Amino acid sequence: MAQRYYRIVGKGDFLDSDNEKEVSLRLEKLGELIRYHNDLYHAQGTPEIPDSDFDSLWQELIALEQKHPNLVKPDSPSSNVGSRSSTPFAEVEHRIPMQSLDNAFDIEQLHSWADKIQRRLEENQKISSWVCELKFDGLAVSIRYEGGQLVQAATRGDGVIGEDVTDNVRTISDIPKSLGKDAPEILEVRGEVYLGIEAFDSLNRVREASNEPTFANPRNTAAGSLRQKDSTITASRNLSFWAYQVGESKSASLEKGHFEILQWLRKLGLPINEHAKRFTRFKDVISYIENIEELRHDLDYEIDGVVVKVDDLATQQKLGSTARAPRWAIAYKLPPEERTTRLIDIEVSIGPGGQATPFAKLEPIFVGGSTVGTATLHNADQVIEKDVRPGDLVVVRKAGDVIPEVLRPVISERPKNSRPWKFPSSCPACETPLERREGEAATFCNNYECPRQIRGRIEHFVSRGAMDIEGFGEQRVDLFVSEGLIRDVSDIFQIDFEHISQMEGFGELSVTNLKNAIEQARSRDLGRLLFALRIPHVGITVANLIAENFYDLEELKKAQIQDLEIIDGLGPKIAASVFGWFTNQRNISLISSLQELGVDPKSEPTFISESEMNLMGVTIVVTGKLKDFSREQARKIIKERGGKSPASVSAKTTYLLAGEGGGSKLDQAEQFGVLVIDEAAFNYLLENGELPE
Repeated sequence: MAQRYYRIVGKGDFLDSDNEKEVSLRLEKLGELIRYHNDLYHAQGTPEIPDSDFDSLWQELIALEQKHPNLVKPDSPSSNVGSRSSTPFAEVEHRIPMQSLDNAFDIEQLHSWADKIQRRLEENQKISSWVCELKFDGLAVSIRYEGGQLVQAATRGDGVIGEDVTDNVRTISDIPKSLGKDAPEILEVRGEVYLGIEAFDSLNRVREASNEPTFANPRNTAAGSLRQKDSTITASRNLSFWAYQVGESKSASLEKGHFEILQWLRKLGLPINEHAKRFTRFKDVISYIENIEELRHDLDYEIDGVVVKVDDLATQQKLGSTARAPRWAIAYKLPPEERTTRLIDIEVSIGPGGQATPFAKLEPIFVGGSTVGTATLHNADQVIEKDVRPGDLVVVRKAGDVIPEVLRPVISERPKNSRPWKFPSSCPACETPLERREGEAATFCNNYECPRQIRGRIEHFVSRGAMDIEGFGEQRVDLFVSEGLIRDVSDIFQIDFEHISQMEGFGELSVTNLKNAIEQARSRDLGRLLFALRIPHVGITVANLIAENFYDLEELKKAQIQDLEIIDGLGPKIAASVFGWFTNQRNISLISSLQELGVDPKSEPTFISESEMNLMGVTIVVTGKLKDFSREQARKIIKERGGKSPASVSAKTTYLLAGEGGGSKLDQAEQFGVLVIDEAAFNYLLENGELPE
C-alpha cells in the first residue's frame, strides 16, 4: 500500500518555502491526505490517525493557502466539510448545510478569534454573552421532526449530503420519537451520537466472554454501530445522544439566544448536556475551559475540546460563515491524548516480581501534557494482537496519569521490509529462560537473584508510599547493588557506611542524611512494612487492613489461613496469598533478618474494657458524611467493640449508619429490610449495646 500519511508535523514546523513549485506539490499532497483521512473518519468511521495529527495536516494546509492564495485550488478541502463515499444507505440532502468548526489550539488563539469577530461588528455593538459546550467525540447527526414526530435522521456526510440512518437512530433511547403538543411544525435538531465509556467497556466484556474481537475505542464503535444495516444490532450497542443545535425550523418561536434554545430543546424532551454554560465575561470562558480540562477524565463519555459560541442569534447572523465554518463559533481543542510517532524498537523490562513486560521505545512525542519516549505494550499477546513492529508509525495514548500505551500501527505507513516482533526466550537481564505459566498472559523470569528483580524489590521497598527512605533513588539503588553493598531489602539496615563514604559523590553530610533516613525507617508502622514487602495482591489499603487485625510480625507469622479469611475486605484469594507468603522459607528468613536488625513494627494496641465489647455479632455498614466521626473512625470503633463493618449492605447487615448523602446504600438497605440509623442512634448503641425500644 502506498504511504499516504506522509509527514505529520507540529505547530511551527510546517513547510516554510517561497518556492511555488514546492508549495504547490505540498498543497497537492496535503489535499490528498486530508481527503483520505476525512473519508476514513466521516464516511467509514474507521480513522487511522488521531484527531490531533489530522489537525496538524489541516493547520499546515490553511497556513500555506493563506500565504500563497494564488495556489489555492477549487477542490481544496478548506472549502468542503466531511466526506461522501459509497454507502448502503440512502442519501439525504441537508436543507441547511451541516458545517464544521474552526479550531483553536491554545488560549492565545482563542483570544485572537474573539478579538477578530468583535472587530467585524460595529463599534457600538459588543458581544454580550458566550456559550460554552463540551465537544463530544462521537458522530454528528441531524434529526428531523414534523408535527412533533421523528421522521428522518441523517449523518453529516460531507455537510451537504448525509446517510439516512433513521431506523437506527430510532433505537437510541435518549432520542424521543415524539416531542409532544408544544413541538413546532418542523424542527431539525443537530447533535452527537456517542457511546459512553461504561457502555463501551461493558460491550467489550461481553464480546471478550464470547471470544469475539473487542472494539478499539468508543468513537469508532459508535460510528460503526450507527451504520449497521440491521437496526437490532444498533439497538444492542446502548448508544446515547446529546443535542446542541437547531437546523431548519418552521413555526418555531426561537429565543433570542443560543443558550435559551438549549433550554427550550430540553423542555421538548431532548437531552442537553449539563455542562453547557453561559458567560458574560470572556475570562470566565477561559476559566470554564481550565475546569473542563481537569474534569475531563471524570466524565462517562469522551470529549476532545470545548465549543465556544456567540450567544445572541442576531449577532450570529451578522457574523455569518465562511465556506465551511460559522465565524461565531470555534472549537477549543484540549491537549491531545493520542498522537502518532515512530516505534524505534520493542524491548522487555523485568519487574521486581519477575514479570517480563514488553515496552516500546519511541521517537519522543508530546502527548497528554508531557513528552513521551516509552510506552507499555502490556504482554506478548497484546503485541501479537495489535501487530506493532519496530519501524512502524504508531498511535500512542496518554490520558491524565495513565501510563502511556501504544494503541495500534498506522498500517498504510508500514515499511515494506517489516517483520513481526518475537518475544525473547530468555531474560535480558540474567539470561534465565523465560516462562509463561499455564492460563496466564504474563511471562516471567523465575530467577529470584536476577539483578533487575533485586533492584526492583529494593526500589519499591524504599519508595515514598512504602518505607519512605529519602536519598534512595533509582540511581543510588543501582549503584549500591552494582557495588555489592545490597542484595536484598534487609541489607539496607546493615549497609556499610564506611564504604559509602569512600565513594565518589558521597560527602559527610550526604552519608549522615542517608544514615538518619534508614534509622527513621526502622520505626515505620506495620502497614507500611507489609506493603513494602511486595506480597502479591497486597496494596497499601489491604496492608493497613491486615495491620489493624494483627499486633506484630510474630502474630502474622503464626496466623492460619482462616485467621486471615475472616478479615472483612480481604477475600479468599488475598488471604491465601498472604498465608502463602508468610509460610515461604525464603520470606521467613527475610522477616527474621529484618527483626534482628531492629525492623519489627507493632500496631498500636487499643484498650477496650470487657463491658465496652458490646457490638459482638452486630454488622454495621457506614455511609454518607457523618458529623462526629469520619467513616473510617466509625468503622474502627465498630470493630474495636467486636462488631463488623463491611463495605456493602447485604441480608446479613444489622444496621446502616447513614450520614448526609447516603447514596445507593440507602436503596440497598430498603431492598434487604435493613434498619437505617443516624448518629444519635449510633452513639446510643455504643453506650448501651442496643437501641431503645
